[in-house]
Amino acid sequence: MLSLLLILIAACFFDGIIIRTKSICAGRKGPGILQPIYDVWRLWHKASVYSPTCGWVFRWAPIVYCASVLAAISVIPFGQQPALFSFDGDFVFFAYILALGKLFSILGALDTGSSFEGMGASREALFSMLAEPAFFLIIGSVALLTGHTSFHDIFAHLHLGDPVSYALATLAAFILLMVAMIENSRLPIDDPKTHLELTMIHEVMILDNSGFDLGLILSSGYLKFAMYTALIVNFFVGGLGLEWGIPLFFSIQFAAAVIIGVVESFMARLRMNHNPQFIFALTSIALMVIFGVLLLSGQLS
Repeated sequence: MLSLLLILIAACFFDGIIIRTKSICAGRKGPGILQPIYDVWRLWHKASVYSPTCGWVFRWAPIVYCASVLAAISVIPFGQQPALFSFDGDFVFFAYILALGKLFSILGALDTGSSFEGMGASREALFSMLAEPAFFLIIGSVALLTGHTSFHDIFAHLHLGDPVSYALATLAAFILLMVAMIENSRLPIDDPKTHLELTMIHEVMILDNSGFDLGLILSSGYLKFAMYTALIVNFFVGGLGLEWGIPLFFSIQFAAAVIIGVVESFMARLRMNHNPQFIFALTSIALMVIFGVLLLSGQLS
């Protein structure tokens, strides 16, 4: 329950810190850190507009998408503190409940009958599929190291004690951060501020969403960023008490948001045909992590 509360708090500031960092890098004043939350709050008070060509899938897609993110957050622990739900193999549930939300998001885009939204949906489906092996290799490697298959047991028994283990945890954190950027369609995969339909991915999928539905989609994106960063925190929080663990949680959340803001300020978006190569490179790095874990555990000699 504590993890859920911390992620909800971090999500309120995460995107605002990214935007603020980008503003500072560009030499602008920029909006306040809470401006994205104000925008979502305003959207929640507006009615949604539906095209006559849209069916029930389009109407339900934002709700299922948001519910899937909240369900995924409910299995993330915080150090020694258990998650709201915990069971063996819950990391598989985590991955595929998010996939269910992504499926409805894609079907909702296809339900509009727009060729542009169908184009964005096919790209998002491809990139999510390519990012899946990297995630499972990372979580599978720490599951192999600890001998447990639930998030809580994995992170409760994960103890970093030497430079090699810290290096592997840093690589794992980097991969999870990149997976978060891919899942949220951010640079270098996609530019959330682009208005060129031929190169848009996620933004073109939600062109027909408005009002409350659009607010759900945007808030779900903020939650996903904080959710993946919470997984990164669990690599390093270890057996720390709450008096040290909670400040570390928010420090890593802040650092991740600043890193994303800096990356988006100084890195151009990749060409569309280079995106699969970039995502496959993450899988290659994840293979390095699992080989390192095999060496640490003495199963590879």
